[in-house]
Amino acid sequence: MTKIRIQDKNPYDFSIKETLHPDLWEGDALKQEVIEMLLKIADDFIEGLDIEGIEIEDIQFTGSLANFNWSSYSDIDLHLLIDFAKIDENEDLVRQYLNTKKNLWNNRHRILIRGFEVEIYPQDVAEEHHSTGVYSIMNEEWVVKPVRKEFSPSIDDIRKKVKDFINKSDVLNSVDKIKALRKRIRKMRKCGLEDKGEYSIENLAFKVLRRINFMKKLRDLEAKLYDKSLSIPE
Repeated sequence: MTKIRIQDKNPYDFSIKETLHPDLWEGDALKQEVIEMLLKIADDFIEGLDIEGIEIEDIQFTGSLANFNWSSYSDIDLHLLIDFAKIDENEDLVRQYLNTKKNLWNNRHRILIRGFEVEIYPQDVAEEHHSTGVYSIMNEEWVVKPVRKEFSPSIDDIRKKVKDFINKSDVLNSVDKIKALRKRIRKMRKCGLEDKGEYSIENLAFKVLRRINFMKKLRDLEAKLYDKSLSIPE
């Protein structure tokens, strides 16, 4: 059995800041140099897709750095809105292809803008998005403008959910068990977003799991166990 042990300084900080991050924003407008660089990054990613005539509906900046709940753990969520149905009628195949390209890109590159890592995400135009801060980089305007408001999440409830998942790592001795746990975490987050949005206990618990690298450690352990299961010892 394998236990995933994780230590981190303060992954439960969800304080609301007075302003949007001043290194990225001038008031409520994204700085021009940031816009230009994000457009360049998006163009490079699109060029590498090898899909002729692909149409980008919008390029959007979302997540905590497009809101007042940013922290040192934040990254720049760069969403490329694409109509999957225009690429191929098999939308699931398109989604799988784009997700593979996204994972390869994000794993291969570590692009920092003002110290924050850029994460690319191809998003179907029909996909529901729950963020309360969404900025169109192509149009240089807010799609969903964030509203600063204080909130006091139950840290005890978040900590309980996080601890529950970490304790389950005691019995992660197979690829199937890891896949099942990752699926449960994704379902938890999805239910929380659909019920109470990005400030739900479930979504905040997911953020803590990501902040402490639990999700990455699960993926790494899954790959290790898979390789071991197909290896013949000397």
